[in-house]
Amino acid sequence: MNTPRQWGATRAPWFLWFAMLSFLSLNAHADDSPASPPVVISGFVDGYYAWNDNRPASHKSFVPGTGTSAEHADELALNLVAIELVRPAKPVGFHLSLVAGDGADVVHAGEPGVERHHRIRNLYQASVSYSKQKLSLEAGVYPSHIGFEGFFSKDNWNYTRGWLGELSPFYQTGVKASYAWSDRWSGQLHVLQGWQLIHDNNRAKSVGTQIAYSGDRLGASFNTFIGPELQNDNRDVRFFGDLVATYKLTPKLTIAGSLDRGRQQLPTDTNANWLGVAALGRYAFDERHAVAARVDRFRDPDAGISGTAQTMSSATVTYEFRAAKHVILKAEARHDHSTADVFDRHDGKSNHQNLAIIGAVVTFGGQ
Repeated sequence: MNTPRQWGATRAPWFLWFAMLSFLSLNAHADDSPASPPVVISGFVDGYYAWNDNRPASHKSFVPGTGTSAEHADELALNLVAIELVRPAKPVGFHLSLVAGDGADVVHAGEPGVERHHRIRNLYQASVSYSKQKLSLEAGVYPSHIGFEGFFSKDNWNYTRGWLGELSPFYQTGVKASYAWSDRWSGQLHVLQGWQLIHDNNRAKSVGTQIAYSGDRLGASFNTFIGPELQNDNRDVRFFGDLVATYKLTPKLTIAGSLDRGRQQLPTDTNANWLGVAALGRYAFDERHAVAARVDRFRDPDAGISGTAQTMSSATVTYEFRAAKHVILKAEARHDHSTADVFDRHDGKSNHQNLAIIGAVVTFGGQ
């Protein structure tokens, strides 16, 4: 989640212009020789129906700034439509993702001034990359290195995201250097505009890191983010750490866990702290049928990231059916609870909700 901020400038950061100009240059000068990788065009349409037993008058199921999938209740809705143009980095490439729908509006809700810069809502990724042996570089707007669950629901085990996913960045703007020490160990260093920002909200930059291990059965990464994140405040720093691990128990059963710890320094010389933990599992019956479960708990006693002093928890079960090569269906049941009345209800507010969701994704293109 991103709390409201104001942009420090109205012009696009150089990262974005660099990415877009490089995209145009690469596309214009790409040749048709076998050594030149093709530009791959792909995309998807993601729609859903969500029933909420609270029957919220607002038709909103999640707290402000969250609900990147199934945001609206008791109606058919378009969650996300995306078109992607990708040229693999051999050695230079690019990645452009244009998006629209409920999810696009929610994920950009923390970009202050987004009403004035509405085109930001339609951009998820615009980056150029360079790869040479064990070193890779990327610059522009690109997916966050933090967290287990990504922005595209088709790639996640569940249709909706847990609170750890909703309350951490989905994208970031900056420069990334990745290096693979071996087939199993790799690392990343990021210099960033800020916490899910395309335009910066102060004059300071932030730094992110990742150390990752990828084995035959075990995969794990430790991700960090450090930098000033308050509006027009270059002094007070946000410290964030994220640990993710997956383990393949059997060829069909995989489990995962995630732990988030955040601290935001405040101008009053105090700190706002938050802590989240999640456990997940997925069992694939075959290539077409799978079931996944997730439980999580998120403590935000100082209202440091969710906007309210509270502890939230959720339990989610999802059945996935790949009806055809390009069609993914997910049926999901979810229960949310908070120590505060943060969920909309037809007659006011509630501290809990139950959701039943049907999501459908149709993909196209690719290789």
